[in-house]
Amino acid sequence: MPIVYLKQAHPPTQAVDTSTAATVRGMLDALATDGEAVARRYARELDGWQGDIVVGQEQFAQAEAALSAGVKSDIRFARDRVQDFARRQRDSMQEFSAELIPGLTVGQRLIPCNTAGCYVPGGRYAHAASAIMSVGTAAVAGVKHIVAATPAHKEAGIHPAILYAMQLCGAHTVLALGGVQGVAALAYGLFTGKPADIIVGPGNRFVAEAKRMLFGRVGIDVVAGPTESAIIADDSADPAIVTADLVGQAEHGPDSPVWLITTSRELGQKVLELAPSFIAALPDVARHAATAAWRDHAEVVLVDSREEAVQVSDNYACEHLQVMARDLDWWLANLGNYGSLFLGEETTVAYGDKCSGPNHILPTRGAARYSGGLSVGKFIKTVTWQRLNRDASRTVGQVAARISRLEGMEGHARTGDVRLHKYFPGEQFDLGTLGGHGS
Repeated sequence: MPIVYLKQAHPPTQAVDTSTAATVRGMLDALATDGEAVARRYARELDGWQGDIVVGQEQFAQAEAALSAGVKSDIRFARDRVQDFARRQRDSMQEFSAELIPGLTVGQRLIPCNTAGCYVPGGRYAHAASAIMSVGTAAVAGVKHIVAATPAHKEAGIHPAILYAMQLCGAHTVLALGGVQGVAALAYGLFTGKPADIIVGPGNRFVAEAKRMLFGRVGIDVVAGPTESAIIADDSADPAIVTADLVGQAEHGPDSPVWLITTSRELGQKVLELAPSFIAALPDVARHAATAAWRDHAEVVLVDSREEAVQVSDNYACEHLQVMARDLDWWLANLGNYGSLFLGEETTVAYGDKCSGPNHILPTRGAARYSGGLSVGKFIKTVTWQRLNRDASRTVGQVAARISRLEGMEGHARTGDVRLHKYFPGEQFDLGTLGGHGS
């Protein structure tokens, strides 16, 4: 049976978004030239914030006092799970040294970045969990200087849950800056004197474009697009739970796609029947976002077999992928392209988004074909080293010289020649000929 779309997305046609790139380029140029003064001006003009940019201890204390004991306990629970998972990731990475041939010793070291910039969005929702995912993971990696940036709004400032999470997780400096000016401050070291080696964290299209433009000057995690979620389900799945999970992810924004891949026509049709009422029951902000996301970007795909479901899913290469089907171990073994995988009805994306442990900063727009999400390894450089004694230099030097001359790189070859002649005077070596193919 060919693949059948019970619902296929037909999103509105959009022109190429050159205006965002032009806006971001102009802002980055101004920030690079005039620095902190321009960052303060953007904070006033774009977010209505006229307070201090560098968050002080008094603001942290006020944020902590503003939160209930229950909220703080929940944030600590999430921090503990995320950092526990990150520690296990760190423990799975190993330094080593090995002798490849007598006298040739090589090795690997794991060195944390000096400075990490963690951007935490603060727009439609209060993203305390994003602070935990980025700052908490950088802390476990051993980053020496963690600088976090998040927008402050008018008189309200930064949401207290975000500030509490940042401090709890180990941020050394917090900047009350959002958008392009926040990303630029991290990259250029504004207000801290510590330019970031890597910038991580999600944001709107201006944040994503700023990270893209600054890539190379700094490392980045991913250029994030709208949140994506897919569910694979068979006839054993509960239609109400499937629908709730799809709608729950659609509230991320009007351009957030949600996809259902199913071997059951009955299930697919039931989800299509239930979705409008589930969306209608949401609060205003979430309802407006989910309505547009479901209308323009949702798909329900009917497939004939689980193998076909894997093929469709891997083509999507979705950010979040749930499986509500029999034989979960088979799906774990056979699915290949996803940012994070959620197995079984008891496991939903919201758990991963907020507190279960694995990081929620994940690849979108098909990047899961070649990349995973944010991990402790993003903040750690895997570097190599080597050491040779004279006997090893005798063996390696001859081969290096011959390959260098084969490639036409005489200067390289002579760095081997000079050592061989010094260490083994009078001995004859086959060092190749420039452009030659050997004997």
